[in-house]
Amino acid sequence: MSRTLVKLTTEEERIGKLVVDSAYTVHRGLGPGLLEKVYELCFCHELAKRGLRFSRQTDVPIVYDGILFSEGLRLDVLVEDLVVCELKAVEVMQPLFLAQIMTQLKLTGKHLGFLINFEVPLIKDGIRRVVR
Repeated sequence: MSRTLVKLTTEEERIGKLVVDSAYTVHRGLGPGLLEKVYELCFCHELAKRGLRFSRQTDVPIVYDGILFSEGLRLDVLVEDLVVCELKAVEVMQPLFLAQIMTQLKLTGKHLGFLINFEVPLIKDGIRRVVR
């Protein structure tokens, strides 16, 4: 099965850079060891400081078997209605987390997502960019 590479738009790339910068800023200010909710609040504050619109804990309806379910999926943070951010604060990243963001991208039709784990000594080791 061949897979076509997705070419991200300039806007998606711009937002992606600001997302990463926001995560770096939060981690530099707080470090590891806090609850995911704290990181989510501060991360969204940093997004807002960069002029980005976002929604937190967004319910996304899904269609399954021809039925629309309004409570099917919940995104941690959706930035500019283009970029999905799944936030974690865990010691060990599980393969399930990558599958989770891949499924979120598939079901929302979005192309760019970030799996961000704040429970790391260096935030560069906690950011995974996912393109679908």
